Amino acid sequence: MIQGLGTALVTPFTAEGRVDKDGLRRLLDRQLQAKVDFLVVLGTTGEAATMTPREQALVRKTIVEHTGRRVPLVLGLGGNCTQEVVERIGLLRDELLHDYRAILSVCPYYNKPQQEGLFRHFAAIAEASPIPVILYNVPGRTGVNMLPETVLRLAAAYPHKIIGVKEASGNMEQIKQIIRGARGSEFVVLSGDDGLTAPLMLYGAHGLISVLSNALPEETMRLVHQPTLEQQDALEPLIKALFAEGNPTGIKALLSLQDKQMSDQVRLPLVAASAELKNNLRKLLQNL
Repeated sequence: MIQGLGTALVTPFTAEGRVDKDGLRRLLDRQLQAKVDFLVVLGTTGEAATMTPREQALVRKTIVEHTGRRVPLVLGLGGNCTQEVVERIGLLRDELLHDYRAILSVCPYYNKPQQEGLFRHFAAIAEASPIPVILYNVPGRTGVNMLPETVLRLAAAYPHKIIGVKEASGNMEQIKQIIRGARGSEFVVLSGDDGLTAPLMLYGAHGLISVLSNALPEETMRLVHQPTLEQQDALEPLIKALFAEGNPTGIKALLSLQDKQMSDQVRLPLVAASAELKNNLRKLLQNL
């Protein structure tokens, strides 16, 4: 099972905009030292959507070689063309079998499919994938919300193929409905929102896929494994600041404050954090 804390890894870039392999290795060392439970490679936070296939392959290779099977890896692999996602899974089949524990597949964006379309999309992915699938519901980015009924229907139809969901709808009642519906099964419900970690863990979620843990892995590990509302409240101002100008703009700014060698460079159409946000992040980090 994929559970506990998973860091949604950023992809560090140099000031010139190239993949920063040394920065990525330092980031991985922090995660390994903190003993995070798993790592998510090339997800939304990793800016996969604005990277070339060659750059994506370089990031995958660097992470696999540097972690050396010391931590489970989950690969972000989704899109809004079902057939194209299925074909990419086929091309990466051997790599998936050898290096990854699961894939994380986002709801199709822009198309705004009906719930039946979402079901058939993920059914096709589950049938094509040689490794388990974690669903990713993030309506704020995709424009479509996968309802609890659809999530639980997929879980029931593919019990050993679709093993969990990363829920980032921000709708507590919706997420609680999935948790209740999945009780007694092996289906895993992961929070996709750092700001809801403690409440959802206390209610029965199985873990968190986190942006914050790129910079604060130890603190986020405590929040996941020993959740208290007091911990959540202490981190709340920093979490809000991280997303004030978009993701991964905020977390890259915070990482650059911690590691002077790491650039806060992001790919267009995103831009680097404003001076105001950087100053705010610096103060919040000092307060922590």
